[in-house]
Amino acid sequence: MAKIKVLEKEITIYTKNKEDYICITDIAKYKNAETTGLIISHWLSTRFTVEFMGFWKKIHNPDFNVTEFSNIKNQSGSNGFVLTVKQWVQKTNAIGIISKPGRYGGTYAHKDIAFEFASWVSVEFKLYLIKEFQRLKEEEQKQLGWDIKRNLVKINYRIHSDAIRKNLIPPELSKSQTNFVYASEADVLNVALFGKTAKQWREENPGQKGNIRDYANISQLVCLSNLENLNALFINEGMKQGDRLRKLNAIAIHQMELLVADHSIKKLGGRK
Repeated sequence: MAKIKVLEKEITIYTKNKEDYICITDIAKYKNAETTGLIISHWLSTRFTVEFMGFWKKIHNPDFNVTEFSNIKNQSGSNGFVLTVKQWVQKTNAIGIISKPGRYGGTYAHKDIAFEFASWVSVEFKLYLIKEFQRLKEEEQKQLGWDIKRNLVKINYRIHSDAIRKNLIPPELSKSQTNFVYASEADVLNVALFGKTAKQWREENPGQKGNIRDYANISQLVCLSNLENLNALFINEGMKQGDRLRKLNAIAIHQMELLVADHSIKKLGGRK
């Protein structure tokens, strides 16, 4: 569940099967917080809404009950005609509107439908809703970019660790000695990229949680991912640690110069 604020009203967004559903109960509160169900029902009962919903269902719902829809359409707009969300869903096998119980309960509609409802409630509210919804999607894309890079680093770390295990750790080493070798090799990358070991960073930042890599930006994470792969290759080739450190540092300097100047990386947004 995600939440956005539109004209001081909190709107809940629910994602189902990679599609976004917006709580139209929350939207209805902008018109009258005490009669949200009635407001939604009045909107759904108009002929324009019925026709719009029919077109939407034909495009998105192969199981849409066209016969029942025709009956509803013929009645829509007449005096005394009232259509509830429950009736619409049951009669037409609708998928664009769903009801959710519980803490975040209410009536949710696919974003296409929710925007139409918002327009009926208030054109101003619809415009601000679209603006805030787009802002939320942009933030999610930035977060996705960060998560992909962070997970890529984790995957490459496994490759890096496997190269260390196979080439640098004799079977007779104790667990503590083994951990020292892993930490030592991790610091080869830290020094090559950040210019300091993990211990040095912790001493300089006693109030910070996590480790030096948790505070890396996107460009640094991309570079770190590349360095891990290269260091694994150099280890497998039998290159000494000092030689690897010098070579990796030179590569890090060159790659960071390119990455910092790359506008596509900048758009992802470096996070500290």
